[in-house]
Amino acid sequence: MPKAKKKQSLAEKINVMRASVMGANDGIISIAGIVIGVASAQSNNHAIFLSGIAGMLAGTVSMAMGEWVSVSTQSDSEKRAVEKESAALDGHYDDEFDFIRNKYQATGISNELATQATKEMMSDDPLDVAVREKYGFNPKEKTSAIAAAMASMISFPTGSILPLVSITMFPQSIKMVATVVAVMIALAITGYTAAALGGANRGKAVLRNIVSGLLTMLVTYLIGSLFAH
Repeated sequence: MPKAKKKQSLAEKINVMRASVMGANDGIISIAGIVIGVASAQSNNHAIFLSGIAGMLAGTVSMAMGEWVSVSTQSDSEKRAVEKESAALDGHYDDEFDFIRNKYQATGISNELATQATKEMMSDDPLDVAVREKYGFNPKEKTSAIAAAMASMISFPTGSILPLVSITMFPQSIKMVATVVAVMIALAITGYTAAALGGANRGKAVLRNIVSGLLTMLVTYLIGSLFAH
């Protein structure tokens, strides 16, 4: 009988979407900064394109490995927390029970109700409840380091394509302006998407993203201009 395919949890889906959006965002900003800097120093499209491709490849590997290490580290920390709490429940169950009950009481619940709620919740899965209340995460929800790394590996070069194509394909007279405008539009989209995923203020997120991109391009443009020939 074929093995049923494991479904992604909501937390894992959100993590993958976050990695995808941030990977695309970083790809846009990073490669825009590189190609704008090189283009301000010289007009050779071949050199500009090669620098963008090099940055794209380096950034893709860096982002993927960064996501893998980050999520793996988080998973390791959560695993240690579960092991620690499991040992605490085995040796000092009453202390862990009191911790959770006191936490509920601190929210304004009476001692009797807090005690009853703690008993009922811990009667089913004490480890799950204790970890969630003490460490703030659900041990049943797992995030995949490989999925996050793959999302970044795909999204970073995808985001990189826009500034790279803009700076090399537009006519010499307008390629700088066209690239900046294209990057601003793309950053507005990724900023809005990231804010929507995180439940943050969309307007502020879009503004922050555009400002960070403009500052990046301005700095690299000024540095490239110093070496213009």
